[in-house]
Amino acid sequence: MSLDQKNHIDLALLIAVLALMLLSLGVVYSASAAWAYEKFRESERFINNHALKILLGIAALFVGVRIDYWHYKRISKPVLVLAIGLLVITLITGGEVKGASRWLRIGGFGFQPSEFAKFALLFHLCTLISTKGELVRDFKKGFLPMAFWIGSVTVLVLFQPNFSTGVMILAISLIVLLIGRIRITHMMMAGLLIVMFLVPYIMLSDYRLGRVEAFFSGDSSNAKSRYQMVQGIIGFGNGGLLGRGPGESLQRELFLPESYGDFVFSIVGEEYGFVGTMVFMALFIIILTRGLKIARFARDSLGFYLAAGVTGTITLYALVNACVTLGLLPTTGLPMPFVSYGGSSIFFSAFAVGVMLNISSHTDLHPRSAKVPVVGTVDASGEDVRLPDHSPVGRVYT
Repeated sequence: MSLDQKNHIDLALLIAVLALMLLSLGVVYSASAAWAYEKFRESERFINNHALKILLGIAALFVGVRIDYWHYKRISKPVLVLAIGLLVITLITGGEVKGASRWLRIGGFGFQPSEFAKFALLFHLCTLISTKGELVRDFKKGFLPMAFWIGSVTVLVLFQPNFSTGVMILAISLIVLLIGRIRITHMMMAGLLIVMFLVPYIMLSDYRLGRVEAFFSGDSSNAKSRYQMVQGIIGFGNGGLLGRGPGESLQRELFLPESYGDFVFSIVGEEYGFVGTMVFMALFIIILTRGLKIARFARDSLGFYLAAGVTGTITLYALVNACVTLGLLPTTGLPMPFVSYGGSSIFFSAFAVGVMLNISSHTDLHPRSAKVPVVGTVDASGEDVRLPDHSPVGRVYT
């Protein structure tokens, strides 16, 4: 099969992502209706916006499917430079929400450049690793250039300030470097520098330090830092095995702030119970297993690193969000991919999945079959034998 020939895309991955998007419509509506009515006297306000973002996300997914992934090798650097420029502009002029400059508004359209920068950095790291080959193990030619890009994006996101996203970008980048086989000594050096930077960064903020202390101490007196965590756990407790039923959440009634966003998984647990949460987790497991299989069968190193990186990003976000909602990790502002309310995360994550599907179409996992009208062979008597069109020998895989 030549490189420009395509097979079928991975339907299991596509169905899992579309299922999460469609299921999110019911969950977000249930979680947001009370808040929307309280704030705007219009219970459908958030769900209408969310539905539009889902449609844009689906469109982005299919755009990603249509573009051959080899093109990203040529444009990954200028796209990353653009992303860094947008982060700088956001720090200077971006919209401030809850004391953080995370949004950039162009006309009537607003988005979070950090979501764009996260995938731009991932794509460029994958390009560098696939291009450099063994040079990634060289400190000057391999490690330093990648460390520069990782540091630039991470620091700009942390300065917004957006601690949770900055740390996740850093973690995803380090995972990609590990997969790319950089030297362990270089990783240890990077880890030391990260600790030296992050510890003062946390200590100098009462808000961040309070959340960390409240989580590890379990001190209920720090009510402000633990409030969302406690309310999220209560939501899961209310759900039991089968849940209270769609639209029957108690926590959404102004107890759990913005439950349609970062803590939407708590509403899933309350309304659909343990069984419902396992359905959502099963869909993410499908994304994980299919993504890793696509990476394994990718036709080149770029496809391997992109598929592995995108898979790791989406599933790690899902895992961290679920752990936060269950009180297993300190409270963060990370969305549940394809489920939480928010257009930037849905749009860029969906596009990244589209890229994975494009990679799958260039593997031999789902061959596109084409009938060969006539296939000839010769029997013992020397006569030409015509095999029927439906014979396996009479089909060729391209």
